[in-house]
Amino acid sequence: MAETRDVIIVGGGHNGLVTAFYLAKAGFKPVVLEGRAQVGGAAITEEFYPGFRSSTLAHNAGPLRADIARDMQLERHGLKFITPGVNTVSLTQDGRALVLYSNRKKAAEEISKWSQKDAAAYEGFGIALGKIGKVIGDALLLTPPNIDSPNSGDLWGMLKTGRAIRNLGKKDLYRVLRWGPMAAADLVAEFFETEPLRATIATRGIFGTFLGPWSAGSSLVLMLRAAGDPTPAGSVQFPMGGAGAITAAMAAAAKEAGVEIRTGAQVAEIRVKDGVATAIALASGEEIAARAVVSNADPKRTLMGLVDPSHLTPDFLQKIKNYRCMGTVAKMNLALSALPEFTALKSQGNGNLLKGRIQISPEIDYLERAFDESKYGNFSRNPYIEMAIPSLSDPSLAPPGQHVMSIYMQYAPYHLKNSDWETQRNLLAEEIVKTISQYAPNLPQAIIGHQMITPKDLETTYGLTGGHIFHGELALDQFFTMRPLLDWARYNTPIERLYLCGSGTHPGTGLTGGSGANAAREILKVLKK
Repeated sequence: MAETRDVIIVGGGHNGLVTAFYLAKAGFKPVVLEGRAQVGGAAITEEFYPGFRSSTLAHNAGPLRADIARDMQLERHGLKFITPGVNTVSLTQDGRALVLYSNRKKAAEEISKWSQKDAAAYEGFGIALGKIGKVIGDALLLTPPNIDSPNSGDLWGMLKTGRAIRNLGKKDLYRVLRWGPMAAADLVAEFFETEPLRATIATRGIFGTFLGPWSAGSSLVLMLRAAGDPTPAGSVQFPMGGAGAITAAMAAAAKEAGVEIRTGAQVAEIRVKDGVATAIALASGEEIAARAVVSNADPKRTLMGLVDPSHLTPDFLQKIKNYRCMGTVAKMNLALSALPEFTALKSQGNGNLLKGRIQISPEIDYLERAFDESKYGNFSRNPYIEMAIPSLSDPSLAPPGQHVMSIYMQYAPYHLKNSDWETQRNLLAEEIVKTISQYAPNLPQAIIGHQMITPKDLETTYGLTGGHIFHGELALDQFFTMRPLLDWARYNTPIERLYLCGSGTHPGTGLTGGSGANAAREILKVLKK
């Protein structure tokens, strides 16, 4: 006879752990089932080469929602963040570097070396992003309303959001309405004339998406990011011990609240009877019954992989089949014998300037050309790259005097034209190193070992359908009441007592915990009945 639990959480990513924590605090006894040997999903730290550890996937924290960090007491459970003084160093093809400090006034001083006009505009753009971001941030805390039959809570939430938008004033209200559908390239061009600054800020609207800077709606992604962090180019926070330290602290908080966590427990199927989720079956053959099943997997993997499609209507299946989640990002981790020596920084010394984020995004057209290649099934030969060297601030990640470099490369389409990722893996690694070497010539000689993670690896090893790091495209038609689908944005599914809590639900903006916390609130309303 199958054992029975209150709630089963499928997947131990950060949103699953957040959901489990809040359900346990409300008096239920959830069990988290994680197929891999450790919890964390995309927020993990692993040894990728003997003696070298890195944030395998995500290297910059969310930022985590402050209320979640406070409720889970993550600091008490060992979580510490490193906040470098430099946010971003953006390298240019003519051997210069735009340095953006975390201090806005200091950043403006650096920008003034490129343009006095842009230095003045940087402060104003940051203030506008902060005001608009706060309103959007409040909306991200809400459960998307039921469009056809809004309840009193929906109406109250929409009323509060409407008032907040009106209180912005005419100028910023106009900006909210206008900016969302815009291309990020157009938005930044309205404020700045310096190409490296335009491109650096625009990357916030395209990172992890199948969008280029000239794509309509890329400004919406930028605004969603500003909801948690109004710094124009985005700030940087590295967890001490890598991204796995975040989910390790979350797991400790969840266990303390009464959550059971089982690793190496691969869920093979969610069992459904008479339209109701009743149990899960593990790959081992074990079956566990539950009052409710919550999936931290992406919507497609949950509803087209773990659930027998016969339990869903043809109309719903067609819609979920068309839910877009084709990834464009590859990840590379390098073990280095020495620091890369960036030509643009030699006069200033590498040191502290390398403790933040380092970008190769010299101009808008460079980014658009990189995107163009991916549209036709090729990975970019001159890619947009975001790098970090976390061992500069956290020496525990590498042997003394040596370093780890964490690299995101974009664009690398999930589907390659006339090829596959197994045959292209080494070529991709070579292209990434070749690109960075144009800015840091000593890099190839410093490489001791590497880890190359393709979009296919993101799917097969880390469970991200299509290799999409956000569980689905962040776009106007997959946002808020349409994430993942219209009529199914309230963390429920067509199968009774089967819920979603991952990044494929609202707000779905990465490592913030927002989807998990919002889902827990809605699930509790049902369970308490």
